[in-house]
Amino acid sequence: MPIHLRAVPGAYAPNVLCPGDPRRATYIAETFLESGATLVNEERGMLGYTGMFEGRPLSVQSTGMGCPSAGIVYEELIQLGARRLVRVGTCGAIGSGMAMADTVIGLTASAVDTTPLQYADMPSYAPAATFTLAETAARLSRESGATVHIGPIITSPMFYDPDTTNVARWKRAGHVAIEMEAAMLYVVAAVHGVESLAMMTVSDLVSESDSERISDDDLKRGVDAMMRIACAVATS
Repeated sequence: MPIHLRAVPGAYAPNVLCPGDPRRATYIAETFLESGATLVNEERGMLGYTGMFEGRPLSVQSTGMGCPSAGIVYEELIQLGARRLVRVGTCGAIGSGMAMADTVIGLTASAVDTTPLQYADMPSYAPAATFTLAETAARLSRESGATVHIGPIITSPMFYDPDTTNVARWKRAGHVAIEMEAAMLYVVAAVHGVESLAMMTVSDLVSESDSERISDDDLKRGVDAMMRIACAVATS
């Protein structure tokens, strides 16, 4: 039994959604999984559930914030038999023409946080999503009418970054958004040979000089729309 996910093999489905927030894990289980989802972990408040989505097994496990916390969870999920991990979270948009509540699919995640680099034992690395999952997520998002942006993202170790020059540098290199866990997901998945994808809802519009935050109501609508796609992708 792992140290932080106090569950036995078989407690989690092979396909797992990974939000950061434990409360969002509960919301996903109650809203998108069929009735009767089981609480399979609550160690350190990192809530995890297993249930069914459209007749197929699906789990949801919170990861906390940032690569060190998320990396522990991804590693232990794989120890417990997970073979497809889909991060579902939020991000700050830096690409042109992006709007609040848009969906972002990270094809690659440039690791500004050094935790994924230490794990990969490489001085620099931008690990990638599983292309078939990204392709499916993009198609389903467009079919649902969502506005979706697909491209490289930044995994940063800091939510409040004191270096205001970073956004322009990252945007110049073609990155569309900033978040805090995807690079760790992609490198852990690559090392272990499992599938992975990061899908995010735009919760902030970030520029070199300012940022704008989404309203709670608009965020909920955006996350709910993305979650329906993420559940379908995770169980496809």
